[in-house]
Amino acid sequence: MVMLRDMRQDEYLAYCEYFVYDYSHEIVRNYGYPIEKAVELAKGDLARSFPETLQQSEHFLLCIETQVRGRTSVIGYLWHLPNVADKSTFIFDFYIAAEYRGSGYGKQAMTILEERLKAAGIAHIKLRVAYHNQRAVKLYEAIGFSTTGFNMAKVL
Repeated sequence: MVMLRDMRQDEYLAYCEYFVYDYSHEIVRNYGYPIEKAVELAKGDLARSFPETLQQSEHFLLCIETQVRGRTSVIGYLWHLPNVADKSTFIFDFYIAAEYRGSGYGKQAMTILEERLKAAGIAHIKLRVAYHNQRAVKLYEAIGFSTTGFNMAKVL
């Protein structure tokens, strides 16, 4: 069984390390930037979204937990930003650690998020998924997401 909870400030540094590494490599792969520029862009996204503390941001950064060998363990993260005006939220990051993928934890986490969002009056979830990330595409399609467009880029 999966649980979602707000990330604590003392967990944020570990999240930043994961996010900067993961997202910067995605930026390199998708847009062809050098790694140094990609790291700078990833760090900038975090700084803009969480300028002070997690609690002072409009963004929600959640830990995905489950029981592993009798202990509650963080197995992933979910970062989203609700837009009350259009009753939507945008998922910036959804991550399940590699060793826990394919076990249904991602579907469970999304189901819990959907229940919370409905209770808060949110009617739409939006996200961007990298074209090469077919595992994520299949997960999102399996839980009812549909493709609404394509992001395209050209390196000059």
